[in-house]
Amino acid sequence: MLGCALAAGAALAVFGSSAAHADLKICNRMSYVVEAAIGIDDKGATATRGWFRIDPAQCRTVAPGAITADRLLLNARALSVYGASPMPQSGSDMLCVAPGNFVIAAARDCRGNQSPAAFTEVKPSTDEGGNSITYLNEASDYDDDQARLAGIQRLLTIAGYDTTPIDGVDGPKTQAALAKFLSDRGLQADASQAANFFETLLAAAQSPSSAGLTWCNDTPHRVMAAVGVDDGKVTTSRGWYRIEPGKCLHPDMPNQARRVLSYAEAVDSGGRAMQQGGKPINWGGPTMLCTRDIKFEFTEQGDCSTRGLAATGFAVVDFAGGAGKTVRFALP
Repeated sequence: MLGCALAAGAALAVFGSSAAHADLKICNRMSYVVEAAIGIDDKGATATRGWFRIDPAQCRTVAPGAITADRLLLNARALSVYGASPMPQSGSDMLCVAPGNFVIAAARDCRGNQSPAAFTEVKPSTDEGGNSITYLNEASDYDDDQARLAGIQRLLTIAGYDTTPIDGVDGPKTQAALAKFLSDRGLQADASQAANFFETLLAAAQSPSSAGLTWCNDTPHRVMAAVGVDDGKVTTSRGWYRIEPGKCLHPDMPNQARRVLSYAEAVDSGGRAMQQGGKPINWGGPTMLCTRDIKFEFTEQGDCSTRGLAATGFAVVDFAGGAGKTVRFALP
């Protein structure tokens, strides 16, 4: 039923000539850790290869050596930990991808566990070393340093350490949140400069937290979840967040939330809602909020059906007795 892909407000920014001279690299100037797949279209044959994880401010070689092809194509998606933030890929070429690492030789005819995904044609620039480079940018147009800091801010906030706004600016609020995060984990002050620091942040963002809401998926199925946040003025519903089996995830929420609500459902590999014993496998409650099958964020909760939306029952999350709450999804 659902799909979540690229980064919020982001577009693939491509500069310069289309000529490919040496290695093909993808450089990430976004505030999201992304996974990328490439497509090579040559003389009517199209192959795809992925997934390549690329951290903010990181460049990664995705194809070594010179590429002589009619067209180069790209699909990029933010990791599922970011939930509703990413926007859908908008490319017009539907090519096959697969879970995990893959190489697909005939990528316009999906088989088995392969599924179609939208790829965008790219025309890389050439650096001083003769490498072909494609940049992933978002609307904020960060440079490398800003992208890395904004990426740290974003994951700290998801992990329960508020650094908003996510802006790539190193201010007192960001410094305090980072220092608290490092102290809580017994890490040295320079740990944030380590090459594996995004691994540390991602692990924290997918572990139960003493702050905010944590969802944990104790089922063998993928779970798609949505959150409702009532700040006393409006109630915002937002989804979908993908939670893999055995994983946890923190939806990003403002600190001023007066009431938090939650809904989730199990889905199959095609994103279709699952049933058990003839009943849907979902976790919700009596409070009706507006949702839809694809990514959404709504601040108006009235007349859902007349607006072409679904009215979905959310459960109020009880934070009594502590600052954090872990909601675990288990089969009946």
